[in-house]
Amino acid sequence: MPKYLLENEESERLLFRKLQPSDFEEWLPFYHDPRSTQYWEGLPSDSEEACKVQFDRVFERYDNDLGGMNALTLKNSGQLVGICGLLVQIVDGVEELEIGYSILPKFWLQGYAVEAAQKCKHYAFQEGFSESLISIIHVDNVPSQKVALKNGMFLDKTTTYKDNPVHIFRVNQG
Repeated sequence: MPKYLLENEESERLLFRKLQPSDFEEWLPFYHDPRSTQYWEGLPSDSEEACKVQFDRVFERYDNDLGGMNALTLKNSGQLVGICGLLVQIVDGVEELEIGYSILPKFWLQGYAVEAAQKCKHYAFQEGFSESLISIIHVDNVPSQKVALKNGMFLDKTTTYKDNPVHIFRVNQG
């Protein structure tokens, strides 16, 4: 089974690589800004604990060939701007391949999420990983929904995922 990682891939402004434990401190500000997680229930309230839980899950995915988030760094400076990747998910009992993305707040509204999500979509279809990709987005998270729409996705259905009301956005190959 392929690992679904975009290690050593790149887009116009971004380099993709595996997330490293050393990225923790640079990613922590994501959890310091309450807007980053305002839509998602069930996360630890402590910023460091929430970040640790996320990093543990990323490395668990790497170890179990379930895809995972890639660190997104700026080509010109190497600075971490976000994480994005292809994730094996179970939604309503069906295994799906998700494009997931999160950007550090100081880099919001600069097109990085769209750029990274489009790269994931093209890579997944080019590699033949799936005929269809999804993004799981909280029903109130309009900024992430806009990213999905700009990535050519459509609203497929609304359901519950990990005790959160979510929209499932989908794009089909071809």
